[in-house]
Amino acid sequence: MASIKTSFRLFFPVFLLLLTESVTLRATLANSGAKNACFEEERKALLEFKRSLDDPLPRLSSWIGEDCCKWTRVRCSNQTGHVVKLDLSYVCGKESDNAATDAPMSACVGGELSPSLVNLTHLNYLNLSGNTFHSIPIPSFIGSLEKLRYLDLSHSGFVGMVPPHLGNLSKLLHLDLSTYSDMWVSDLKWLSGLSSLQYLGLKGLNLSQATDHWVHAINMLPSLLELHFSSCKLHGSLPQSLPHLNLTSLLVIDLSSNKFHSSLPQWLFNISTLVTADFSNSGFTGSIPEVSLLKDLETLELQQNSLSGPFPTTIGNLLHLQALHLSENSISGSLPTSIGNLLQLRTLDLSQNSISGPLPASIGNLFHLEALDLSKNKISGPLPMSVGNLSHLNMLDLSFNMMNGSIPKSIGQLTELAMLNLLSNQWEGVISESHFQNLTRLAYLQLSSKSLVFNVSQEWIPFFNASFITIRDCQFVTPAFPAWLRSQFIVYLVLSNVGISDTIPEWFWRNSPYMSWLDLSNNQLRGKLPYLEHFGAYVNLENNYLEGSIPLWPNVLYLKLGSNRFSGPIPLNIGQEMSTLGSLDLSRNNLSGSIPHSLTKLKSLSSIDLSRNCLSGSIPKDWEGLSTIDFSNNNLSGQIPPSLCSQQISPSWLRLSNNNLSGELGPSLQNCQNLFTLDLGGNKFSGAIPQWIGDLRSLQFLLLGENKFTGSIPQQLCALSGLHVLDLSHNNLSGSIPRCLDNLTQLTNLGSMAQPFPSLRDTPDMDPWHMDLDPKGVEYEYTSILPLVNTIDLSSNNLSGEIPEEMRNLSNLGSLNLSRNLLTGKIPEDIGSLQRLQTLDLSCNHLHGPIPLSMTYMTLLSKLNLSYNDLSGPIPSANQFQTFNDPTLFEGNLGLCGAPLPTQCSSSPNGNPEVKEDAGEDEEGSGKIWFYASTTMGFILGFWAVFGSLVLKRSWRHAYFKFVDDMKDRLILVITLKHMACLRRMTEQERQT
Repeated sequence: MASIKTSFRLFFPVFLLLLTESVTLRATLANSGAKNACFEEERKALLEFKRSLDDPLPRLSSWIGEDCCKWTRVRCSNQTGHVVKLDLSYVCGKESDNAATDAPMSACVGGELSPSLVNLTHLNYLNLSGNTFHSIPIPSFIGSLEKLRYLDLSHSGFVGMVPPHLGNLSKLLHLDLSTYSDMWVSDLKWLSGLSSLQYLGLKGLNLSQATDHWVHAINMLPSLLELHFSSCKLHGSLPQSLPHLNLTSLLVIDLSSNKFHSSLPQWLFNISTLVTADFSNSGFTGSIPEVSLLKDLETLELQQNSLSGPFPTTIGNLLHLQALHLSENSISGSLPTSIGNLLQLRTLDLSQNSISGPLPASIGNLFHLEALDLSKNKISGPLPMSVGNLSHLNMLDLSFNMMNGSIPKSIGQLTELAMLNLLSNQWEGVISESHFQNLTRLAYLQLSSKSLVFNVSQEWIPFFNASFITIRDCQFVTPAFPAWLRSQFIVYLVLSNVGISDTIPEWFWRNSPYMSWLDLSNNQLRGKLPYLEHFGAYVNLENNYLEGSIPLWPNVLYLKLGSNRFSGPIPLNIGQEMSTLGSLDLSRNNLSGSIPHSLTKLKSLSSIDLSRNCLSGSIPKDWEGLSTIDFSNNNLSGQIPPSLCSQQISPSWLRLSNNNLSGELGPSLQNCQNLFTLDLGGNKFSGAIPQWIGDLRSLQFLLLGENKFTGSIPQQLCALSGLHVLDLSHNNLSGSIPRCLDNLTQLTNLGSMAQPFPSLRDTPDMDPWHMDLDPKGVEYEYTSILPLVNTIDLSSNNLSGEIPEEMRNLSNLGSLNLSRNLLTGKIPEDIGSLQRLQTLDLSCNHLHGPIPLSMTYMTLLSKLNLSYNDLSGPIPSANQFQTFNDPTLFEGNLGLCGAPLPTQCSSSPNGNPEVKEDAGEDEEGSGKIWFYASTTMGFILGFWAVFGSLVLKRSWRHAYFKFVDDMKDRLILVITLKHMACLRRMTEQERQT
């Protein structure tokens, strides 16, 4: 019902015009035999107008003769004979009364517009759209054509200000000034003169000067049916209320692609007549207003805004809704059950939001649904069985959610399904042949989940013929190469990390002449690769067991063969045979020999990675257009060729580490102004670090460690404000640490976000960003989190002086290594302000003084080494220091005390802790000495007190020895009697037994 009402309102005015012109045309034909059927003044006006035009083909060749009413694209009134319609829209290509053709725009009508048109005083229809009136403004005389009811000047190349004289066209029903050119208005107040206007199209027109009053101007048009203000550079806030809403007939409103940056006002959703509303990509914020009044709404577009809040529950009241687009917002909450009330819905796009919770089973009520996109949300739970009821569904995208459970077999009932995307969820269970039983139209198939088992037999022949297949991070039950691919017409194929352990069969190469994308990475594929003359543009076979020599595939643009077992030299003619190559990755193989010079002739090559091989010789010269170069971990020798940075497009990523390169850093590297990473570590470069290094303002990773650089660290290095990683370790650098290091703002701003890596020019899905670092004492290869790594390593040099106090400002630093230098002074008191520091190594220097208590605030610190300095005082015991139980982290500091060292701390008379060497052992030793001394003295005194008196007094001596003899005799008697009694008892017991 809403559609019928819409169509009637839209086309009734046009119908009246067509009816009038039809009558006019019949009268013209009926009077074709009459002389002078065309007014002479109007005929001359048309001829003058024609002469002002550029008509290169020409298409207005019929404009000859006396009767202008017979000329093509001209219509006259059957009552008056006056010219009432002039339609020169899209006059391109073959002569036709129809509009657009396939001719180039340079063949369209252009030139000037003659003011002779004002002599067509009865003209009510003028259409000049789709032409090329370049660099001229809309003539103001058009405002004199007072009888115009239809005016279309859209997309005709007009520029400049729209003349406000158009406001004189009081009878105008249709006005379209949409443009791709630089056209603008000073204001829209002239619209008040167009009170009968029903269609207003200003798409692409610059309305920025009318931002403060355009709503008021539009609200003065009570007959308006359609409003098209897309891409008009409107900005600022929309009024949240209107004193009186006059737009009571509006059917279509399009405010898309503007920059309002305000909430959506409720009055827009109170226009109950709306059938189509497009507010997409306009910076709207806040929640979605109440929508229940839009009873006739068929299309609602709110995508690409910043809308938030819950999904509106009353949207289930829009029973005529056919298309709902809410993608790329921040809408949260779960989908209401009432969404199942939208029985007319054909398109539902809620992708890229924060919608959570399970899918309601009522979604199976949307029987007319053709496209369902819920990708990139937080939807959880299983896929409802009722999804099998969506018999008209053509596209289903549930990728990048948190859905779990098994994929229901009812999905196989979607007979119209052409695109199925279930990537990046947490699916479980098995997907089998029955899931695809009735999917005869399937062209796009995308699946992934680490817990999903893909179980189809080698004999399976699908009923569909898919061209785009992505299955990754699943487990194939059969490790053999899937034979079902043989029946598919494949253009795009990804089978990554699915457990294939087999050779690639010959039929696969033969059956894939039109394949443009192949990704079989992260499997256990083995064998050799054949020569293929006609094969795809992108090939990724990395992380397999492929062997043999590097294949030469002439049509491949992007080739990734890293982490395999290829051996031998890189073919010398690779540059000639693969002349269109744009990116080459042969890293982590067993390739030997030199780098072929023919690679430098590849004009399209932007990225090359030959790292971790056994390549030798020098680096070729004359490279062109490279943005990424990685020759690290080989046996290359010689110097860096100056041509690397003399090319028109200088590299952004240059890794030559762990080779045998030598010489000084020449000034040619200074030309690499786009350099993002410079990694020359592990070579034999010598001389001073050049001062021009500070001119490479884009540099974020500078690694010059393990070389033979001498001299001091240049102050100009502090100009590299975006530096993430600085490694100058294991050189012969001297002098002090620059105090200006706190100018490295990427390391000082605690809230700074990691800067994005530069994108690879024309290189899809290529990821060269990897680097070997050891910020925690163990070497790791960093890839995706590399932008988050912030480290300074100046270890193993001859740096002297104190640690600069300014280093306390490097609050974003994650690792600091100053070990094995000649640093003196104290550890800065405020070093605890390095709150993100995880690794700190100050060992093997000459630092003295206490360990600052502020270091206990470094709660992320996991690696610490302060050994072999001259530190003194107690070791802190709070927070992270409780985890440092290894005494070797503090050894070599004779003045340190406290756990984990065996040396304990004691308090001196002034109350300060002092070191007491082996206090426990000394106390124990002292007690033992006093015990033995007192025992000896007691023994001596007791001995001489008894025996001294016996020696001196004879009577005492005789009495003492007599007493001893008596005691001896008594003791012998007692022992003898007890022994006899024991024998007697034993004898009696034996007799009794």
